[in-house]
Amino acid sequence: MKKRLKLNEMEFDRVVKRAIKRIPSEIRHHLRNILISVQKRPSKDVLEEVGLSYNEPLLGLYTGVSLKDRSSNYPPMYPDTIILFQEPLEKMCETVEELEEQIEITVVHEIAHFLGISEERLAELGYG
Repeated sequence: MKKRLKLNEMEFDRVVKRAIKRIPSEIRHHLRNILISVQKRPSKDVLEEVGLSYNEPLLGLYTGVSLKDRSSNYPPMYPDTIILFQEPLEKMCETVEELEEQIEITVVHEIAHFLGISEERLAELGYG
């Protein structure tokens, strides 16, 4: 049976910070105006909204208006946010190193939703 990783909030936040530093600057600089939030797990409503069942893992979620859908006349009312879900991320990983890598991958994929980066470009950057 796979050993489940379990960190307290402060430990998890430190891992998130290290994971973000690993992201290439080409992508990471877009985080300046994006809030990164951590929640224990996604709610049932969030899972339904993204089309997942209760037993399917959701690691992260981008909420906001993507750059391609923005209008200069109507700026977003709320800040763009990437939500990381701690328990599903921990459940996937046996070590802190694996967790750091998975958080990095998750944040990059959520930034891609914000920027409209293609899956092909993500693969070129090693996130495919």
